[in-house]
Amino acid sequence: MSIVKITKSEFEKFSALIFDEVGITLSEHKQSLMESRFYKRIIHYELASFEAYYQICINDSREKIEMLNLITTNETYFFREMDHFKFLKEYLLNYSSDMKLRIWSAASSVGAEAYSIAMVCDSLLASNMWEVLGSDINSHVIKKARMGLYPLTWSDKISDEFRHKYCLKGKGKYEGEFLINRQLAKNVRFQTNNLLEVNSEFGRFDLVYLRNVLIYFNVDTRKKVVQNIIENMKIGSLLIISQTENLNGLNLDELEQIQPSIFKLREKNYGART
Repeated sequence: MSIVKITKSEFEKFSALIFDEVGITLSEHKQSLMESRFYKRIIHYELASFEAYYQICINDSREKIEMLNLITTNETYFFREMDHFKFLKEYLLNYSSDMKLRIWSAASSVGAEAYSIAMVCDSLLASNMWEVLGSDINSHVIKKARMGLYPLTWSDKISDEFRHKYCLKGKGKYEGEFLINRQLAKNVRFQTNNLLEVNSEFGRFDLVYLRNVLIYFNVDTRKKVVQNIIENMKIGSLLIISQTENLNGLNLDELEQIQPSIFKLREKNYGART
């Protein structure tokens, strides 16, 4: 089989489909990335063109999901942007509610962020006083997150205290990997979702981490995503975005910036929220 290259028109077709499905905007310099990520499916189906693969995605919903899974796999690691976890620690030290603290790791990828949050929560709160939801549109990474099994090198950014308490070093066939302690994992759940949709079944949260995802959207889509997230936030709850992102130009008056990359939800003619 000869090497198949993606053409500009094929890239544009896939880009339009990806935008319609998940809101991600792909610039022209992502063409080689798309080609490399989709090539295994070209081989799988023994296709002569990316156009042929595009037609399969259009006509087969399962393959379309597979295609979206391939394009939405992004970099992640434990305790990314440590300032946000220092902030979380201070927040928890001052948490005095009798209600269970609910935290949402939106776009959680393989779960490193959600488990990082969970480690901080478990170190400061009783196990029945907190829960973390991790979500992502990519069904493959959600499966990995539920397993909680990671390369041992990923533990480098986890403190010695948390590594000894929450990470189980693998043996035998799991040599070179570590497993998240099941006692910690029982307070963490993962679910697929699309940030372009309102997820009313998730309920409302005290904190939402929406980091390293807005950069993939245009202004209109960023606003839609954040507005959907707000529907799952309590009045007074906090939204944390990446330190490399911003909400400039979104005109969301209900969000008050309290620190760089951290916003508080205030009431704006909704009636009472709980």
